Amino acid sequence: MLYVKNVPVWERVLRVTLGLALAVGALWWWPGWLGWVVAGSCAGFMLTGLVGFCPMCAMVGRRLER
Repeated sequence: MLYVKNVPVWERVLRVTLGLALAVGALWWWPGWLGWVVAGSCAGFMLTGLVGFCPMCAMVGRRLER
């Protein structure tokens, strides 16, 4: 493994759920290019939830307790 997970399970579920809801909402409210830009940023948020590693959290030194 190339990275150490730094996002707890409850937060991972929350990130995926909120990211999906916000992406669908963005495409519904803004059907043009702005909706696709917001949905793309939500996809990045969902990706951190799926992988379990957040680069910004790692930059500030966040680690999971073992």
